Amino acid sequence: MIASPSGPAAAVTDSLAAPLLASERERLGVMICGHGSRDAAAVAEFNHLAARLRERWPEHAVESGFLEFARPIIRDGLDALKAAGATRILAVPGMLFAAGHVKNDLPWEVNSFAAANPDLTVTFGRELGIDPKLLKAARARIEEAEAAAPATVDRAETLLMVVGRGTNDPDANSNISKVARMLWEGMGFGWAEVSFSGVTTPLVDAGLRQAVRLGYRRVIVFPYFLFTGILVRRIYDWADQAAAAFPHVEVLKAPYLNDHPLVIDSFVDRVAGILTGETAMNCQLCKYREQVIGFEESVGAAQAGHHHHVRGIGTHGEHGHDHHHHHHHGHDHAHDHAPPGQEDGR
Repeated sequence: MIASPSGPAAAVTDSLAAPLLASERERLGVMICGHGSRDAAAVAEFNHLAARLRERWPEHAVESGFLEFARPIIRDGLDALKAAGATRILAVPGMLFAAGHVKNDLPWEVNSFAAANPDLTVTFGRELGIDPKLLKAARARIEEAEAAAPATVDRAETLLMVVGRGTNDPDANSNISKVARMLWEGMGFGWAEVSFSGVTTPLVDAGLRQAVRLGYRRVIVFPYFLFTGILVRRIYDWADQAAAAFPHVEVLKAPYLNDHPLVIDSFVDRVAGILTGETAMNCQLCKYREQVIGFEESVGAAQAGHHHHVRGIGTHGEHGHDHHHHHHHGHDHAHDHAPPGQEDGR
């Protein structure tokens, strides 16, 4: 049984399930900020998750929007909340880890809206991150793959391959290693490895070639992704290729997180966290704050959006965009938005 939250966060979560009672002068609006994709299925899954969140807060205005490719764009959702009469907007990133999009592009979008609407209170929450609920959702997805397998293989004879999206932020990439370790020890696998769908290394195909050399009977490939898309299908294609190339090893494809109930609960927690002031992301190893090895030139870069050219251009089936940007993103950690004229959060 999943333990219920306790303390202030629990009280706020409960308040969001019913009309907001804290202040009659304040009308709450919730904004779910998605990445966006040219893949129609990915957009549909995000929209389904947003609909699930609307069900959780029927008494509050809830909108969603995308950073790039799909519509509505984030500004459309924020405008809709304002038109609905919201006086306070709680914006949360619909993303697992804090890399360039969460540290720069999304805050820039939200800050720009806040600067143009000084009569509104707009606060940006933190990413989903490494969270006990998400780890339990991950366990459930991996167990689905095991249950669907034709034969039972002991976990001691199984290697778990956790696959991340991959970014040019080493702190965000390192989170995949922590997720893998938590699942490895928590579920009792014989071994665990990490790989990535792009941007950084090892890529999934190289990671699987290395993994099969370790001699385990089974390899479970688990994409630690929220939604489907070009990258998830590429991961599964690599898994199929490994299965064909190494028939002595059983290769299973675990489902990605998608709309697991505990994923929905994690989003609820992030919105509740804004109301209790729990919005700060981890800055300890952030390349925009600290002299991280190999990324020293990134410290202090200005916060700016980089998606004007692909904002809302629409989905195009398989013609996806891997988004392998190698430019440097600025980062000012503007979680609680500054007054107009101080939008950089410094």
